[in-house]
Amino acid sequence: MKLSIATALLAITGTAAFAPSTSGSASSALRSTISSEVYTFTKSNEIFEEAKTLMPGGVSSPVRAFKSVGGNPVVFDRVKGAYAWDVDGNKYIDYVGTWGPAILGHADDDVLDAVKKTMDKGTSFGAPCPLENELAKAVIAAVPSVEMVRFTNSGTEACMGMIRLCRAFTNREKVIKFEGCYHGHADSFLVQAGSGVATLGLPDSPGVPSSATKATLCAEYNNLDAVKTIFEENKDEIAAVILEPVVGNSGFIKPDKAFLEGLRELCTKNGSVLVFDEVMTGFRVSYGGAQQYFGITPDLTTMGKVIGGGLPVGAYGGKKEIMEMVAPAGPMYQAGTLSGNPLAMTAGIETMKKLAQPGVYEELERKSKKLVDGIVATAEKHGLPISGDYAGGMFGWYFVDGPVKNFSQAAKADAKKFGKWHRAMLERGVYLAPSMYEAGFMSMAHTDEDIDKTIAIADEVMASL
Repeated sequence: MKLSIATALLAITGTAAFAPSTSGSASSALRSTISSEVYTFTKSNEIFEEAKTLMPGGVSSPVRAFKSVGGNPVVFDRVKGAYAWDVDGNKYIDYVGTWGPAILGHADDDVLDAVKKTMDKGTSFGAPCPLENELAKAVIAAVPSVEMVRFTNSGTEACMGMIRLCRAFTNREKVIKFEGCYHGHADSFLVQAGSGVATLGLPDSPGVPSSATKATLCAEYNNLDAVKTIFEENKDEIAAVILEPVVGNSGFIKPDKAFLEGLRELCTKNGSVLVFDEVMTGFRVSYGGAQQYFGITPDLTTMGKVIGGGLPVGAYGGKKEIMEMVAPAGPMYQAGTLSGNPLAMTAGIETMKKLAQPGVYEELERKSKKLVDGIVATAEKHGLPISGDYAGGMFGWYFVDGPVKNFSQAAKADAKKFGKWHRAMLERGVYLAPSMYEAGFMSMAHTDEDIDKTIAIADEVMASL
């Protein structure tokens, strides 16, 4: 492990490298003193080599394998606040945040204390518990589209239940999704799905029968005319339109508000269900999700990540007349043994209590803006093409001239340059998503000093790309 960067900061500021910043004045000085010494990963490499003999690709989820950025992944030992430590003792400023849920920061003390108390009562009941009611009431109060909610164990499960519900409610089969949007790994969604599929260069997935995807129709994101054409060619056959209201599985792509408004109008006109997949954006871009951020209310919403406070959870919810189709209230079947388990409910409740405090999302967006603006400025300083954007505590950038409005434009970004950038940032103590097709995440635990330090490191790295 090399500590030269932290030492340099200590020499400049007279404070610990990761202490809260009282001034941004050290940032410019830090940029000129960043050392070229980098981390080493001996133990991570040893553990990962063994893992490859035990698990496919050595991982439990594909993007973790670093296939699209090169090199081996680092193996984490522990996390706290805005930071992660690997098994070699290297410390990172973490902008992945367990892929979104760590919005308060890792291992928040209040969340941990509440989970520990609940754990003493048992980890799973397989029966109703009052915690389900409490979290459900919080979700319903926060999310504009939700009048009733069903908890699941993951975002994939939520999306599986949601699409079945759309078809049951409308008595139609066809659904419209968008290129580069990912809605879990269920067969019917693995069509031009972005995220891990794009990262690995797979157009779809072997093992998915054609019958599972023949009713899934794809359109270009931010292209309302393409959606209109599909509706016209499939009159009275479209059960639902489903999308990420901010795309986080093709990097980071913001929608045009007129696009969302147009989708709302088309679905209403054609008797189709509009679904926002807010597994990533829910309680992340604002307390009421992207639908509150943009002022567009869908009929159904899928959720996950943040509402479990870091524990496995998913949910789908929406209008009462639609949700009452779900068993046992109605005939559409979906179930889960660990759904609504007390640990996940507790973590979600405690997380949402903190997120409901005034000023949280304004602060998250301020920090996201500062980071994105700083990264873009360093790239431009070194003559590199780049575009970046943010919403609440979610952000991203591409090594391509922007703006990026859809997956095909995102795919034109320089993947080779991104891989070099990712490895160089990692070796200097900044942990970013190991794919140019994944968004980044800000937490309440990140400090201005963390962001200044990240920009300073990026300045050094950009000079070498």
